Order: sequence, then C-alpha cells, then structure tokens
Amino acid sequence: MSTLRFIFILLATALLTSAAHAKHISNATTLVENVNVISWEGRQANVLTEQTIAIRNGVIVTVAADLTAPASARVIDGKGGYVLAGFTEMHGHVPAAVSFAGMPKRYADDMLYLYLANGVTTVRGMLGYTNQLQLKEDIASGHRLGPTLVLAGPSFNGNTVESPKQAAQRVLEHVNEGWDLLKIHPGLALDEYRAVAAAAREVGIDFAGHVPVDVGIDVAMTEGQRTIDHLDGYLRYVDAIDRAITAEELKQLVDMTVTSNMAVVPTQALWATLIGAGDAAALAAYPELDLVPQQVREGWLNYYPSQGSSYFNTEHAAIQQDNRQRLLKALYDGGATIVFGTDAPQLFSVPGFSIHHEIRYMQDAGMPLEAIYYTATAAAADYFAASHNLNIGLVKPGYQADFMLLRDNPLASAEALREPVGVMVRGQWLDRASINAKLREIRAAYAVSGD
Repeated sequence: MSTLRFIFILLATALLTSAAHAKHISNATTLVENVNVISWEGRQANVLTEQTIAIRNGVIVTVAADLTAPASARVIDGKGGYVLAGFTEMHGHVPAAVSFAGMPKRYADDMLYLYLANGVTTVRGMLGYTNQLQLKEDIASGHRLGPTLVLAGPSFNGNTVESPKQAAQRVLEHVNEGWDLLKIHPGLALDEYRAVAAAAREVGIDFAGHVPVDVGIDVAMTEGQRTIDHLDGYLRYVDAIDRAITAEELKQLVDMTVTSNMAVVPTQALWATLIGAGDAAALAAYPELDLVPQQVREGWLNYYPSQGSSYFNTEHAAIQQDNRQRLLKALYDGGATIVFGTDAPQLFSVPGFSIHHEIRYMQDAGMPLEAIYYTATAAAADYFAASHNLNIGLVKPGYQADFMLLRDNPLASAEALREPVGVMVRGQWLDRASINAKLREIRAAYAVSGD
C-alpha cells in the first residue's frame, strides 16, 4: 500500500469517526463537561479524566473527551469533579403510594427523595404494599420523582402461605399482578419453600430475602434463591450464634456461596442495630433522624436497645456482630458476589443517608472503598442485566443517566459522597441548591411541634 493511500485511509477513518460522534452529540439534550468518570474494568476501578457525558432521553449516549455541545443542549460544568454511578439499594423499602398507618400524605414522596439526595438512583424494594406498583409506574412515566424501582410483592411467610399448592398459586398471582420478584420471609416450611422455588423457576421470576429456619442456606442455594439478604441463616448453619466462628467454618460458607453463584446483601449497619451491637447514643444522634416523621423517630428511639425481635439472642450480640464482620470479609476475599443494601427505612436507617453508615461498617470489616462501590454500582448492573433487562449501575453509553457528581475523589475517601454537587436521575439534574432546599422543607414538615 502506498504512503499516500495509507494517509488517505487514516483521514477518511478520522472523518467518519468524527461524524459519528457529531451525530450522537447533535441529538444530546444535556452535557456534563469537565468531569472525571469512575469506570470499571472487571472489578478494578479506573478514572477517566477530563470527560464529557452526553445524555439524550434519559440515557447516556457518549462518554468522551473534547466533545462539542450542540447549541440547543443544556451544559453542566462539572468543574473537575468526579462522577460515580448512582448507587443501587438492593434491600430497600418503599412506602405505599397512599397514606397508611397514620403517616403524612407526603411520606412516600419524601422517602423517595431522600434516596435521590444521596445518590441512590435505583431501589430494589423488598416488601410490597397496596398501590406500591403505582409509585413505580408514576416514576417511570415522569409523573413522580424518585429512584427507579424494582419491587417485590407482599412476602411469602408463615402467615401468608398455607400449603405448597397455595404457595405455588401465590407465585402466579404475584407474576400476574406485575411484581418484579418474590420476597421470602421466615416461617415457611421446607415443602412450602420448595413449592415457591419450583413455581418461580417455571415462570422465570427471582425470589430473594431471608432463609426460613426449616430451609437452611444449603437448600436456598440449591433451589436458586437469587440473594440471601442480611447474611440470614449463615451463622445458624454452622451454629456460630454464641461463639466465635472458626476459619474452617468461614471457608465452608464461602465455598458454598461461590459454588452456588448466589449473591449476598449484607446490611451490616442495620443488623448491628437489630441485634443490639450498635452504639445507642451514636444512633440517637444521627442528624438525618429529623428527616423522618415524628412517630417514626420516636418508634426507633423507644426500640433500642430493647430485646425486640425473636430472630436474635441479644445476649450474644457482640459475638454475632464480630462473626458477621469476619464472614463479610471472608466472602469478599473468596470472590463471592456481594451487592449493597441497607434495609432503609428501618431502625435508624434513613433512606439514602443509610449508605454512609453501611460503607463504614463494610470498611471496618476490611473491604476497600473500591470494592464497596463496586457492590453498589457495577455488581448491581450485572444483577439487573441478567434478570431484568435494566441498564443501570454504570456510566457508559446505553445506560440510564443515573449518577452523582462529587467534588472530591470518592476512591480516596467516602466522605466525598456526603453532599453530592448534584445527582442525575434518568437525565433529570438535581443540583445541590435544590437538594438543600428540599431537605429543609422535609425537616420543617417533620419538626416536633414547638421546636
């Protein structure tokens, strides 16, 4: 090939590439310029510097350097900040679309906003309520502001399931009603659980959550439970509730998890609270507590540190908590699939704000920040791509425009996540000023009379 012809081919290729970029950018409605984008190569975080993110119809169309904005596009100057994909709350709770149990009418919208204010742009809701599917539809259609919702229906438990036959029929009812997955709660007999699992596999719907005592994690893994949440049943399986777990037992549990290709949702911060291993004074001092209704705050403050739930023997709380932390580290070291969740809103676990406490617990267990962010972003992307055809969790073309813009590098410190410069949710930009204004409004609405 002659030198002249080779140069001509290079020029033609460059022109075609430039034209392709121009086509994408000319259709963009929003550009976020001058940002450092955190991306993933496998489980390794990379920082792409001096990038521009182009968005159209709520979807990222291009991430590249030196892009030129069309005249009609909105341009957001990232000022050298860092972009991290929006977090997915893999074990969250979502209120009903209508007021219930004396809650204020605004409660659902406020809780949804608190997720967004902290960069949580997707929530896997793990307990269905009446009219909750309406929330999902309203958000998807743009009539309501909130994170993308993936919803489990009302739970399968010892009170809602009467027999294997009825359990299987209930699976079909949930599918027909439009729920995205099935929530497993304690109380199911083994034959009932197997009936749920078989029906779920037949119709192609995930089931996830707790592990009933009569079932055990070995059966849950064999039957194809998609996630075991709260590490439920792990310590019980090796009878390490009131004593230190051994290295051999940790290896056994890790090997079982990895072999089954099942994911875990640890929820370490919330579980420490539930079992009485948290610091009551520190919990009561969380500044975000004034963002939930007064009756919710008072319920939380009156609960802790009572004996509470029948799941736990709080006499051995410290041992259990140490075992849970060691188990999480072993699962991470062993290559198990871990996805991020906080079980908000629950005891002292305020939607969105709860991610900061969970990150702290995961760090204390020995997980590096990079790995923790992976569980909340790219790992969630893998989860939903496999079963829900939902492109979330990554900042790359073809994915929902869900991300947070941060002043500082979150890989250096989790404090960078505390007050995002802004949050992009399905292409809608929430800047810091509007977030602060909304949080002030919510605080005022839930202030104790006379304060």
